[in-house]
Amino acid sequence: MALYLIGDVQGCDGALGRLLEKVGFSASRDHAVLLGDLVNRGPASAAVLRRAMALGGSATCLLGNHDLSLLAVAHGVRAAHRNDTLASVLQAPDRQVLLDWLRHRPLAVHAHGLLMVHGGVLPQWDVPQVLRLAAEVEAVLRGPEPASFLRQMYGNEPARWSDALQGADRLRAIVNALTRLRFCTVDGAMDLKAGGAPAAAPAGTVAWFDVPGRASAGTPIAFGHWSQLGLLLRPDVIALDTGCVWGGCLSALRYDPVTGSREVIQVACEQAQAPGE
Repeated sequence: MALYLIGDVQGCDGALGRLLEKVGFSASRDHAVLLGDLVNRGPASAAVLRRAMALGGSATCLLGNHDLSLLAVAHGVRAAHRNDTLASVLQAPDRQVLLDWLRHRPLAVHAHGLLMVHGGVLPQWDVPQVLRLAAEVEAVLRGPEPASFLRQMYGNEPARWSDALQGADRLRAIVNALTRLRFCTVDGAMDLKAGGAPAAAPAGTVAWFDVPGRASAGTPIAFGHWSQLGLLLRPDVIALDTGCVWGGCLSALRYDPVTGSREVIQVACEQAQAPGE
């Protein structure tokens, strides 16, 4: 079995198809982990979802911030952004099947010796806590009334995690960390407004994975979300958002959990938009 970690697809189904073909992906033999943001800004979000669904148990697909935005728009709790390209899902004859499948995807997975999320991990969270907190949000999204949380999902507060947080504040903080985090202070306060590369970190903040004493540091973490960071391969960090939809490429990492060997495979993307989230 070969394990492939794949960065943000964002509706670029053509690139995803070419990437799977390039690596010779076999659904009967291999496993792919798509690190979130399957949809939006690219031209074929519905096709990406259908392709991912068709892979069945040979693929694990994480929820990213754009995937959650699709669910929010579909449930009528926010209007589509002018740059969103979600119509192929929202107007699809199999819309409900696609949306139900999407809302049952995980926010965090620990497998093959890796912790995998879309955005980041707060420095005070160890791996078991990440999985427990992700499961809290997953239970709400998979429940009978996901719109009740989606209505309250947006916002940058609370910026600081506390185990005492409850209700929508608690769930929002979890979602923000796991799907939106780039920079935070060394004591774990999130700065969700800042973008750019790590060198452009706002005063008093660092990239979340560079916080000294991070509780999850003993486990390598794979993530996407940060196109301006780009490809980053460290023993403890695997970043795979290489800006496919922004004129970059779509990247996969062939990872051997036994030997730790890593091989990057990339394909060019025909879709190009102005840089953004």
